[in-house]
Formats: sequence, C-alpha cells, structure tokens
Amino acid sequence: MHICLGSSCFSRGNKDVVMFIKDYMRKNHLEDKFIFKGARCMGHCSNGPNIMINDELIEGVNLSKIESILEREVARLK
Repeated sequence: MHICLGSSCFSRGNKDVVMFIKDYMRKNHLEDKFIFKGARCMGHCSNGPNIMINDELIEGVNLSKIESILEREVARLK
C-alpha cells in the first residue's frame, strides 16, 4: 500500500489519513500483513488524496472513506 505524499495530496489531508492508517494497522495487528509506504506524486493531483493498493489507484481518500477501504483489504486476506 502506497500513499501519495505529494504536496497537493498532503495539503488535502493525507497527513490525517497517514496517521489513521498507522493507528488502524497497529490496533488490528496488521503490520506484518501490509507494507505501508509513502510515495511521490501519483499524477492524479486534482482527484487526490490518493492511495495505491495492489496496483489499484484509489482517489479522493479521506478520513470518512479510509476505514472501509482498509476493511475491504483485510477481508481479502481471509
């Protein structure tokens, strides 16, 4: 999982999303199941904040959407 840390996505709230993902992974003991890294610009700035999971670009990620995205990914592991 990569999260865009480009200036546009970062200014649109990715800092809060990064913190949420880190907390979610820790609380759910997922650190060994997901690799979570920051990425440079993903080229979709006008639709950001953006994350990339398994080569799928997910645009417009915010705090109200990220938990359901993470839960979907965890369900795929089962």
